[in-house]
Amino acid sequence: MSQPKLLIIGGAAGLAVIILLTFLVLGSFDPGTSQRATLQFWGTFDDEKFYSGAIAEFNRANPDVRIIYKKLNFEDYEKQLIDSFAAGTGPDIWLMHNTWLPKHSDKIQPLPQEKLKGEDKPLFTLKEFQDQFVDVTVSDLTIGGQIYSLPIYVDTLGLYYNKDLFNTFGIVSPPKTWDEFNDDVKRIVAFDSRGNFSRTGAAIGTAKNINRSTDILMLLMMQSGTKMTDDNYGGATFAKSVENENIGETALQYYTDFANPAKQTYTWNDGQSYSIDAFSNGDTAMILNYSHHIATIRDKAARFNFGTAPTPQISGTQLAVNYANYWAPTVAKQSKNSIAAWKFLVFLSSVKGDTLYVNASNRPSARRDLLEQQKSDPDLGVFATQALAARSWYQVDNSAIESIFAEMIDDVNYGRASVREAIRAAENKVSVLMARSRRNNL
Repeated sequence: MSQPKLLIIGGAAGLAVIILLTFLVLGSFDPGTSQRATLQFWGTFDDEKFYSGAIAEFNRANPDVRIIYKKLNFEDYEKQLIDSFAAGTGPDIWLMHNTWLPKHSDKIQPLPQEKLKGEDKPLFTLKEFQDQFVDVTVSDLTIGGQIYSLPIYVDTLGLYYNKDLFNTFGIVSPPKTWDEFNDDVKRIVAFDSRGNFSRTGAAIGTAKNINRSTDILMLLMMQSGTKMTDDNYGGATFAKSVENENIGETALQYYTDFANPAKQTYTWNDGQSYSIDAFSNGDTAMILNYSHHIATIRDKAARFNFGTAPTPQISGTQLAVNYANYWAPTVAKQSKNSIAAWKFLVFLSSVKGDTLYVNASNRPSARRDLLEQQKSDPDLGVFATQALAARSWYQVDNSAIESIFAEMIDDVNYGRASVREAIRAAENKVSVLMARSRRNNL
């Protein structure tokens, strides 16, 4: 065979090899599953150092995935997210509040439940989710069998109490029930000669000067058995009676009575300083708040002798109800690297990844197995135990609902409405929000 023919055949064969290799590479390339990716991760409250250990560990097995965490200010965090998604410049991963799924599910790429190419099983199944995480996360973060977020912690309202004041008044242990709470409040509260507070029993009863006041009221409603919405999430129902009892009204009455001078449990008003400051300064004996404020209080008063205890429950109830509040990472619908992002979140929420996160952040885990370990922690033990009985409720717009509940409290305290009028007005306003949300999603 002549040399020109050999060259032609050799060139054709070489070209065929190149075409075959190109086909194999490009044919198997999927931008959603490629291991080479840079993931932008946005959050609020959480510092970068909370994730650095987990990111470094993930990178050991996935060196081609770069993860960049950015902490944004809480005040405009939600707006920045919405604006960035509208502009097509949003993050791949972002932290969402546990109440945000009804409002922002259209911005999320759910975790695939089918097997990925080249894998023998799905990344993470709904059954694994239900088995590994506390119950509240299932209701908060899944819809119709789809997983929209993987939790890494769950916080709950707990009771903070001033040990020195409790010792002074011979109170041997923090209150386990609201009846005991009432007794302790009446025992500790004190007034000066002009009838002003010289010491308060607890920061409870008002809206503006109590951190997470509306969460406390929602907790009381849910503990009493109030049904917050109807079964189809078509409207609010917390003003409606349950078994012929107006338990939502009773919860609102109980809460606002602490700010009513005519009541025996009067112990707080709008003239008091902000609840966390009042507690840190020793001016009030008890507050209800989340675990992350342990550090806040220690920063304000390093030598302050305080303890934490489970949130009081209603006397005679068999099942505890605690109020959940947390942020969980999810994957943006717009992400071009959604599979890589979900692989990181599966690792972050695993035993290994979440151990690194909760040790760095000092938060109670969302994982049942890690909570068992945290129960003996002197700071987190109370909150770890409470996470198992944590509850939340369907909120189409948590910020708007928070404002509605705060207004409801103020309407009662300032005499603008009776308890019944205030709670019915609030229920109507929340129902309007829910109806508007349904129309927008049609």
